[in-house]
Amino acid sequence: MKKNGLNRPAGFSTRAIHEGYDPASHHGSLNPPVYLNATYSFESIAQGQQRFAGEVPGYVYARVGNPTQSVLESRLASLEGGEAAVAVASGIGAITALLWSFLESGDEIIADKTLYGCTFAFMGHGLSRFGVKVHFIDLTQPDTLEAVMTPATRFVFFETPTNPNMRLIDIDQICRLAHAHNARVIVDNTYGTPYLQRPLERGADFVVHSMTKYLSGHGDLIAGAIIGSADDMLNVRTVGLKDMTGAVLSAFDSFLLLRGIKTLELRMTRHCESALALARQIESYPGVESVLYPGLASHPQYALACEQMSAFGGMIALELSGGYEAGVRFMDAVQLAQRAVSLGDAETLVQHPASMTHNNYTDEEREAHGISLGLARISVGLENIEDLSADILQALDQASQ
Repeated sequence: MKKNGLNRPAGFSTRAIHEGYDPASHHGSLNPPVYLNATYSFESIAQGQQRFAGEVPGYVYARVGNPTQSVLESRLASLEGGEAAVAVASGIGAITALLWSFLESGDEIIADKTLYGCTFAFMGHGLSRFGVKVHFIDLTQPDTLEAVMTPATRFVFFETPTNPNMRLIDIDQICRLAHAHNARVIVDNTYGTPYLQRPLERGADFVVHSMTKYLSGHGDLIAGAIIGSADDMLNVRTVGLKDMTGAVLSAFDSFLLLRGIKTLELRMTRHCESALALARQIESYPGVESVLYPGLASHPQYALACEQMSAFGGMIALELSGGYEAGVRFMDAVQLAQRAVSLGDAETLVQHPASMTHNNYTDEEREAHGISLGLARISVGLENIEDLSADILQALDQASQ
């Protein structure tokens, strides 16, 4: 984008509002238009041939690209510090479109042992049907990576912080170890957002997002994104998106995401401030065995959080000493907070992973992957902290009875 009046690179929110769009090129329209097209016409056969061959820029069919989506992708790439981005129809669509673009039968992936439930299902049960082997290990201990790497390892995949138990993984160290073995690194940055951490700047090859969450911020759409090098994103667009998944993001959802991203910095600041205040309140509350929040000094990886993140996010995990029954009582007792999956909305959402987002884990898998029956997750919203804390504390009172 054009530099600001101070002749220096534009800041985060400035890019989130202006990157990739000039109103003068669209009749002065302040917001990017919503292009409701399935297909695009050509001035000549020669132009059509050149576009299909990728020899000249332009659009051919909405499964491959849309002008509204292109503005969104420019902003995503800028905010994450990548060369290019591909926006798709869901977070799982992002992960599958990326991996199907590069994997072959016989390849291997190393993944952290704690993943979002549907990511785990795809990694643990889906890929094996097509001859791709996935090793789940504890990537909070980087030394474990060396023992599992083989010449067939193509990718190392992890979230940080992890969903739902808030473990942190050292991006720099994992990238160094993976690259030494010619493997590439994918980081799911949904929890962190580019406002709090930028994995590409720490050596990662790809970043994926469920844009349903913080990037949207309003709980009114489902979307995903992949960010990486321009060459890799062209491959993802023409193979993983166009041919393998068809996970096409609509022009209107692209428009809604552009609206949401404009306020990302403001929203994340509020999410982080409220989450830290609430985590401190409940850390020593009766019936709470532990609180897992990167901004608490009691978090096992607090030092890494301070080094790797600019703030600590809006997600809190808490272990209730009463186990499953306490988790149910807590969930049923909230009044202002909403019992719902997903995260990153204006509303505070609470959920019980063992019975909701991670119910596709077996009991043995939950135990091995650090998801206990008494674990509850809070996505701290934008309500006034006084109202929110009053609701959570009264629910904890009932959970401990």
